[in-house]
Formats: sequence, C-alpha cells, structure tokens
Amino acid sequence: MNAYVFPGQGAQFVGMGKDLYENNSKAKDLFEQANDILGFRITDIMFEGTDEELKQTKVTQPAIFIHSVILAIVADDFSADMVAGHSLGEFSALVANGALSFEDGLRLVYQRAMAMQKACEINPSTMAAIIGLDDEVVEKICTSIDEVVVAANYNCPGQLVISGSNKGIEIACEKMTEAGARRALPLPVGGAFHSPLMEPARAELAKAIKETSFNIPTCPVYQNVNALPSTDVETIRENLIAQLTSPVRWTQSVQKMVEDGATTFVESGPGKVLQGLVKKINRPSEVRSI
Repeated sequence: MNAYVFPGQGAQFVGMGKDLYENNSKAKDLFEQANDILGFRITDIMFEGTDEELKQTKVTQPAIFIHSVILAIVADDFSADMVAGHSLGEFSALVANGALSFEDGLRLVYQRAMAMQKACEINPSTMAAIIGLDDEVVEKICTSIDEVVVAANYNCPGQLVISGSNKGIEIACEKMTEAGARRALPLPVGGAFHSPLMEPARAELAKAIKETSFNIPTCPVYQNVNALPSTDVETIRENLIAQLTSPVRWTQSVQKMVEDGATTFVESGPGKVLQGLVKKINRPSEVRSI
C-alpha cells in the first residue's frame, strides 16, 4: 500500500518548484492561481528570492504547501491508499486526498501562517531539537520546569523537538544535556509552534476552518494530533484546529500507517526530510519522492 507524506516548515529552498513551473503547463496554471489567491507573486520569492525572504513564516508555509500539492496534482502515477503531513503538511495531505480544494487549502494555510506569526510576536518563544534521549525522559524533564516547555514534534525515535518560552527552552537544553542528550540544539524559528503559546493562533484559525467547506476524502488521513486515520469530515476539522497547540505525533503516525499496511512512503514536496525520518522509524519501508 502507498502512503503519501507531505513535509512541513523547514523543507523550503530557493528555486523550489521552478522546473515544474517552466516545464508543466498545468503546474504553471496552478502556480499563477496561487499568486492570484495570495495577492502577491510568491513564485518570485520561491524561484529567485533570498533565503531570508523565504524563511518568513507567511511565505514559507504557503510556498511549501503550493509546491507539495502541485507535485501531487500533476504526478502521472499518484495513487494514495493513505496520506499524512508533518504539521503544515497535513493541509497538503488534505488537498491530495480531496478533503479540501486547492484554493481553500491555500487560503487556510496563509491564514494559519499569518496567525502563527502574530502569536509569535505576542509571546516571544522558540524551539529546540533534542537528540539521543528517550521520549519519556524528554517529557519528564519538560514537566519539571517551571516555565512553558512541551514536547512538540515526535520526529523519530531519539529525535524530539521541544517548544516553549525562551527561558524555558534555555533551562530545558541544560537539563537535557545533563541527562545525556547527544545534542540539545535551539532552532532558528520564530516561536513555540505546537505548544500552548500558539493559543491565539489556534483561536483565530478555528473560525476559518469552521467556515471552510470540507469533502469526504478519497482515503484516510493520519492526523498529527492522535496518529489515527480519519475520513470523517468533522473529526478532520476538529483535529486540524487542535493541531496548532498539540504535538506532531509523526513517529506514531508512521508506525500506525505501517501497522495498517503501508509498505511504500512517497514524499511529495521540497527536500527529503520525511523519507529520512520514515527510514529511522521503520527501516524495511520503501521510500521515494515524486
């Protein structure tokens, strides 16, 4: 069975999607449609911009979404039995399985990006990657700190990203190192994604999601919040709202997809981050990209 997976923030690079735009007329039309929906030429930043321009959350998130979804739409052999996306990638996955239209998906992603950027300004915060500790140890250290610090991304065994206040992450990195972490590395991000500090963004996005039309998907989406397959529109909607303040259970999602029969994981989007994570979670799986 084929599982299609879609990357999240951090997979972007200058030049992403340019070949697709220049060599596929259907893709070009979709890129131009995205420019019209957003009201600015995001393709100029994607194809020819600087790293700094592309790193802005309000640009990064729609750029990765656009690239990921267009790749899936124009692929000759797209055949998904199940889909999943890492954080932002969940929106791409929901367009790929027909739960959302391209237009509605892009509008939601842009609103999400703007709301998250605003929340970061309200609550200055950050994230850190913890390498080489068991999840339970990381979780225990997080709860021992008298600041907002939570597990945010369960990426693969031995690699967990934490989110929280600037002071909380600083304390947590010291404690993780003392506990034997190979690395406790603060990340160059604008805020504490997938933590309670994203509550202002969650509340803002909830309204937009509730007002957006969702369709019954063609195959299950394994959602970040609970790592379980969903085809029920209301369940998908509620999990998508909860996602902003809940951890991304990527390890658990891949494990559940394998348990449910996935043998091949196909990454649709920029980079190869998810292929690497899948191999670390379940080595026998075949991985490739569109």
